[in-house]
Formats: sequence, C-alpha cells, structure tokens
Amino acid sequence: MPETSPRDLRLLPKAHLHLHFEESIRQTTLDEFALELGRPTPRMTDFTSFIEFDELCQAAVDVMRTPAHLIRMVGEMAEDAAAQGCVWIEPAVWLPLHRSFIGADEQTLEILIDASTTATARTGVGIGWILAINRNESPADAVVQARIAARWEGRGVVGLGLHNDESRFPAADFVDAFAVIDGTGLLRTPHAGELAGPDSVRASIELLGANRIQHGIRAIEDPAVVELVQRRGVCLDVCPTSNVVLESVPSLADHPLPALVEAGVAVSLNADDPVNFGCDILTEYELARDAFGFGPEILANFARTSLMASAAPQDTRDLGLPAIEAWLEGARA
Repeated sequence: MPETSPRDLRLLPKAHLHLHFEESIRQTTLDEFALELGRPTPRMTDFTSFIEFDELCQAAVDVMRTPAHLIRMVGEMAEDAAAQGCVWIEPAVWLPLHRSFIGADEQTLEILIDASTTATARTGVGIGWILAINRNESPADAVVQARIAARWEGRGVVGLGLHNDESRFPAADFVDAFAVIDGTGLLRTPHAGELAGPDSVRASIELLGANRIQHGIRAIEDPAVVELVQRRGVCLDVCPTSNVVLESVPSLADHPLPALVEAGVAVSLNADDPVNFGCDILTEYELARDAFGFGPEILANFARTSLMASAAPQDTRDLGLPAIEAWLEGARA
C-alpha cells in the first residue's frame, strides 16, 4: 500500500476536538503581546512538570489583555486549522481566566463567538466552543459555568468540559454542575484517564454522562472500562505528543493508541496545547502514520470519527464525510 505524504494528510478533512484556546496561540503572537506590555515573553515549552506547565499557561494568559488580543487569537486559530486540513474545531475555554482584563464571563464569551463568526466566514473553518469547568475551583463556580453553557447553547457553545488535575478533583465533585445541562443538546467532554487511571474514565461516563473523554488513554488498563467506552459509544480525544511531554506515558513506544485502535475504541487525534508541545493536529496525524505505522484506512477513520463525534452541523458533515472517503480512495490508488 503506498505511503501517504504530509500534503496528503493536510488534504484529509478533519475536526479538532481537544484544543485549549489560550494554548492555541502562536508563539510569535504571544511574543508581540508581551512586547506591547514590556514584559518577558513566556517560553511556552519551558516546563518539567504538570504544575510548571499550568503556571506557564497562566503566565501566557496574563499578556492576553484586550478584546483585540482575543479576536486576533481566534482568527489565527482558524487560519492555522484551515492550513492543517480542519473543517471544524471545538476550542475549550475557562472563561474566568479573562475576568481580570476583559470583564464578565459572558462578555468574554460574546467576544469569542463574534470573532468566530468572522473567522469562519474568512477561513471556512466552523467553530463551536466548549465551556470548561476548572477542577481547581469550587463546585459552585462549576455550576456557574454550566449555566452559562446552557444559556449559550445554539449561539456558539456546543459543550461543557472539565479541566485540570483529575487525580485531586474527581468527577464525583462535579455531578451537580453537569446536571445543569440535562435536557440540552450540549456535549459532555471531561478530561479523564490522563493523570488518573481507568476509574476516572468510568466515573466520567457513569456520573457525568460523558459523550467524549479528553485523553482517556488509561482506560486501556481495565478491559471492563474499555468495554464501557465501546458500549456507550464514547470517543476518546487522544493527544499522543501531549501524553509523552506531560509523562502520562514514558514514550511513544509505550503509548496505548495502537491498543485502543485494536480494541475498536472510537478515537480522534488532537494537539491539546500546540504552543506548549510544539505540535498541531497535522503533525499528530503525521505521528500516527510515521511513529505508529497507521495506514490510510485508520487515518481516515480518525478523521471520520472526529467529525461524527463533534457538534459540527449537518452541512459540515455532509461535505466533510464524502471528502474523507474521496481522500481514502485517492490514497488507495
């Protein structure tokens, strides 16, 4: 079977489902923002632990101070997504990060959604926002974020996420927040199975009703959890480079992605925090091909799964899914 080239993978339509908004910033743009303020530029790859990583991300947010900054970031995020072959992206944002400089949470959200409309018109990349709950904050704040997500359903918000250290703040703490979106069509996309084991994945599915799990790779440690993921039709939004850099796995050779694929689990490929890990969704697809040896059929299935597990509107799917099949036919030729 002929190998695909990087250009081929760029032409493979895909959705990016695990992408943190602030960490989607270009390093050059971050440099400019810091220069405007006369502050040192955060070097986003300079960390050796999850705690240092989290602190560095906060330092980056500290130079994102104006609506113009956020608008530019949304536009560049869409440009980069288009260049990487994305037709749909679901960036995640914890709105309180921007209270100090931008204002109230829904003011920030309105800026992001208005910027998304402009960016989509210019690039053709659809954007649906995941509003995040921060595990480090109180359950009461989690309910506030869930209520905002519910109010903005159908106006640019497509899901509710749950971020930060699952090993210290388990899913059970956030049942009330996720209950707020009962009866809505919002996706439930908690992080799990990254810093904690398969029980975290199970709890996210059974207690929070997860449609997708951000990461989820440690599900492989318990066959019963793998079976649960399959039975519930949950997609794992996997980020191989992130998992190695943050030491969720020792190396790519130890990564469970091949085992998850072999087990028939639904998987999407994602970059997580591009500016921190020096990757993007295109390089993750290239990694899947070059390091894991996946052929065109599996690569196309990652892309197909990403669209099917997303909140992309039907017209985006109607265009994207046949284009994936056309790409696959070309790869087979």
